Amino acid sequence: MYAIVEINGQQFKVEEGKKLFVQRIPEAEAHQAVEFEKVLLVDNEGNVTVGAPTVEGAKVVCEVLTPLVKGEKVLVFHKKRRKGYRKLNGHRQQFTELTIKQVIA
Repeated sequence: MYAIVEINGQQFKVEEGKKLFVQRIPEAEAHQAVEFEKVLLVDNEGNVTVGAPTVEGAKVVCEVLTPLVKGEKVLVFHKKRRKGYRKLNGHRQQFTELTIKQVIA
């Protein structure tokens, strides 16, 4: 059984027992249960239910493993040739690590 759920504006395919890295949830704390009710699709062993726009009564229950995980550093380099202009900027995206406890459909 799996579901397609929208979390912070992004869509994820979730299954029970899987780990998931989503955009940082500011109010999340470690070992806290979080529920997401924007379930767009549910597949229950071949029986597919598609929501319009969401599936009624369906939700995904998750547990927060780590509230703040930093992604890999992305380097942004700007240069204008023959002008002596060089600028290097770095960015690390912040994520929240979740584990899927239950998909209720």
